[in-house]
Amino acid sequence: MAILLVPGFMADETLWRDLEAPLARFAPIHHADLRHDSSIEAMARRALQSAPPSFLLVGFSMGGYVARDIARLAPERVRALALIATSTRPDTPALQRRKGAIGNAAPSIAFSGLSRTAVATSLHPKDRDNEALIERVRGMGMRLGGEVFRRQSMLERPGDLDRLQEIRCPTLVVAASHDQLRSLEEARELQQGIPGATFELIEDSGHMIPIEAPERLAGVIVPWLSQYA
Repeated sequence: MAILLVPGFMADETLWRDLEAPLARFAPIHHADLRHDSSIEAMARRALQSAPPSFLLVGFSMGGYVARDIARLAPERVRALALIATSTRPDTPALQRRKGAIGNAAPSIAFSGLSRTAVATSLHPKDRDNEALIERVRGMGMRLGGEVFRRQSMLERPGDLDRLQEIRCPTLVVAASHDQLRSLEEARELQQGIPGATFELIEDSGHMIPIEAPERLAGVIVPWLSQYA
């Protein structure tokens, strides 16, 4: 058995750095590569091409959309699914407008990384002046670069509320108490829509749970996933 980790928007494999040791104790870790594709389905298909024959699946934020597509495309290969700080909802009109503005921007404009303000907003209020956390998140974006930023920013996230019942593997939905990007209501929609899904709340964390609260997140997902390893 193996674990496939799917990162979020402008995040790379270092998102999971603080979780790798506890996860690797019971299963080898593989990382999905979301840098190259311009649709959720294409990302899911690429991940499946390099994934082991059977695996536990963990998706964070945008990666939760990808993970659900993986589970639908290859249900016989996914033993269990953990969805962290994600949603089943489609893009809002405001987000669609922002994507349009990014799409119309000149490709030659230099990418300087995610803004400090945007990153700070994604964190718990107590960490919004935590330069180490902010720079860790910004560093992932800088490594991925401007081309990936434009591609992922333009990515359409179709809502899949009407398709959640297609996910038949054991599923855990994890939310953060102070997530300003994804609400508890959105997490509950996922839990209620996926047959038999369970729910866990991480207290005192913002959206970036794998970086803000890795020990608490490991304490939730490691024992849960280990049931299916």
